[in-house]
Amino acid sequence: MIGKKVGGRTYYYLVTSARVDGEPRVVSQRYLGTAEEIGRAMEGDVSAPGEARHRTFGDVAAVWATLRRLDFVRRVDDAVGAQRAATTLGTHLALAVLHRATAPDTELATWWEDGVAREFLKADLSNHWRALQRLTPERIARIETAIAGAVLSWLGTGNAALAVDVPQFATFSTADPCHCELAGLGLVVTKDGAIPLASHAYPREGAPPFAALAEDLRSLSPANDVTLVFTAGQAAQLDLGRHFVGALPLSEHPDLLAKPASARKPVDPERFAGLTAFDTRAVVAGVRRRVILTHSETLHHAQARAFGEELGTATRELAGLDAALASGTYRGDRGQVNAEIARITRGRRVERVLSPSLAGTRPGEIRLTWKVDAAAVSRLHDEFFGKQVLVTDHDWPVSEVVTAYRARTHLDSTFRWLTGPAVAGPAPRWDWTPHRIAVHTLVTVLASTVTHLMRREADRAGMNLSVRELMDSLAGIGETVLRYPSTGGRPRTRRLLTERSPEQQALFDLFGLSSLGGYGERRSSGPPASAR
Repeated sequence: MIGKKVGGRTYYYLVTSARVDGEPRVVSQRYLGTAEEIGRAMEGDVSAPGEARHRTFGDVAAVWATLRRLDFVRRVDDAVGAQRAATTLGTHLALAVLHRATAPDTELATWWEDGVAREFLKADLSNHWRALQRLTPERIARIETAIAGAVLSWLGTGNAALAVDVPQFATFSTADPCHCELAGLGLVVTKDGAIPLASHAYPREGAPPFAALAEDLRSLSPANDVTLVFTAGQAAQLDLGRHFVGALPLSEHPDLLAKPASARKPVDPERFAGLTAFDTRAVVAGVRRRVILTHSETLHHAQARAFGEELGTATRELAGLDAALASGTYRGDRGQVNAEIARITRGRRVERVLSPSLAGTRPGEIRLTWKVDAAAVSRLHDEFFGKQVLVTDHDWPVSEVVTAYRARTHLDSTFRWLTGPAVAGPAPRWDWTPHRIAVHTLVTVLASTVTHLMRREADRAGMNLSVRELMDSLAGIGETVLRYPSTGGRPRTRRLLTERSPEQQALFDLFGLSSLGGYGERRSSGPPASAR
């Protein structure tokens, strides 16, 4: 225990020393207080805090730990080149990514003022948006390449990647500030974890065919081997002359849909609970290819629930039309009534199970009846709900084929969450310029890169979580800040973590948050800074 005298008062510390490179050094110190404070503590007289404040800790700390592991700031600064600003572009971009990944629905200034990020990053927020103006297209391309290299070094392999399309990435307007246009995003992502490596934003109006977009992505890819991932609606655009994993329209393979459930086998009960598959070969676009029929209990229940709601809406509208016909408030002829029935029942699933019929010929005499075909409903459940037909030229295990195809779903979910209403900063979100679009895209893609890396690490540790579930669990790790009244110097501050669930504790350990936050030997401030 040592004492430091400042301004006529002595402040005591508990100090741990060790030899570093052969020289004695102080490796840690903990502030204890003045002699009076230590005496009162020995007698059990511990003063109560004057104020307390709670804030989230786990999500910000885990993202910052991942950025540090990527050596994000240095890599960005190296890619940008020489700078004269005290706060470099690497720091500003790390701040933007940290904010986007943890609080996409909160304004940057509010998040910064009330949050824990200020303890990890030293940044001048007043110059933040002006600094991002220095992100030229050339610098953006170099930054994306540099971070992709860091990701591939982390994973230890660069031989396999996926090219995917996220068609509803965001809304922008470059001409009319009161008009928004949909934009899409083509991505090259890692096969392991769907971690973005390269991106290409495009306007939805006049969007390129997926085949053309895929060629652009292949040219951008830092990986050697790129596999195209396509949906059933994109299959016709491809010549299937490249590596691919995609979905086919169910209606094209009735023989597969008719296979009994006993033909399917569980894929991976730990990673894909309730998913079964039948691996076979079938003719696709005139060529015999490997196809996989999958059935997901989760998807089955979701589709059945949606169909029940759709059928309920249709029958209620038919009942309303029947009541209007009976009361005489609707006096259309049979052609008009049939057109109204067609509008109500449009949609292939409802049309398959509803059988409406009309009696009467003249307006005012027409009556409507209908019935639901229970056998047709049963066929929908047995042959369609929960099923997908995947096609690929790879000999990967079924679990890897499913993982590759689901990459687009994970990315779409992540981007919908990351592009919240506050992402554009202090300017109105609809006030877009080409530069703002480019910066917004870069920050969002990098935030997705970081969070998908974290999701991959959690998955490898046995926690199968979506990005949103992962970040919500981490955000539940809170920090309570207790500030004690001053005894002559700075007010003492103590920080405590909230109680953690088993999952939160596992994530806390996985991302090394104890060393990052200084828990449990977390620092506490006491005397003036000159005494420390």
